[in-house]
Amino acid sequence: MKAVFKTDKGKVRLHNEDAGGIFINRNGIRLAIVADGMGGHRAGDVASDMSVSHLKQEWEAANGISTADDAERWLSEQITVVNQILLEHSANNSDCDGMGTTIVAAIITENFATLANIGDSRGYILNESGFNQLTEDHSLVNELVRSGQISKEDAEKHPRKNVLLRALGTEKNVEIDLKTIIFEEGDILLLCSDGLSNKVSEKEMKDVLLNPQHIEEKAESLISLANEYGGEDNITLIITEFSRGSKG
Repeated sequence: MKAVFKTDKGKVRLHNEDAGGIFINRNGIRLAIVADGMGGHRAGDVASDMSVSHLKQEWEAANGISTADDAERWLSEQITVVNQILLEHSANNSDCDGMGTTIVAAIITENFATLANIGDSRGYILNESGFNQLTEDHSLVNELVRSGQISKEDAEKHPRKNVLLRALGTEKNVEIDLKTIIFEEGDILLLCSDGLSNKVSEKEMKDVLLNPQHIEEKAESLISLANEYGGEDNITLIITEFSRGSKG
């Protein structure tokens, strides 16, 4: 298994409000996280950093997660805890009022990958079936597409494209999407913030992931493309390649 995490503030933003990382628990199982913070006075980076820090701490102490049910339960419970932590911090710190974050996280084993997401950070899988998005955006524009009010092409240029209907740390009760997939030899999992998915097409992502270059170079190539196309937002991604006997 090879994995790489990369984040870049882009070409326009003064600060990077994204956070993430790849963390390994006592049993050698990976947890990959991408969080895209939002809020005034740099509160977005507080929300994303706090979320990742809590999940990292809890994951590194976790064990006994061997099934998809275990993984889904852990993600649901811990992300719910994070939601409460963010709400309390926002209530007690006026400069963080209204802060929140998207999150896409994956527990990755040699048999399966379990994903959790809130917001519009995404998970994709490249396997024998092609390149497919695993997560659903919790955004106004995606709801308009789903209900048939606008086309997917219209959504790309919609003026309210960044309006989220669901985010971590903004409501008392949070709804988390969970999905488990089979993860096997040759498969590639990509997690990313919308700083990548808003700029780089799915075809371009697929072409980069299929390139024989090293996984680190693939990550750099994707970030370079997003910056080449404007880089108006922070760009964060994690690539995990299933290759037995490989470490990274």
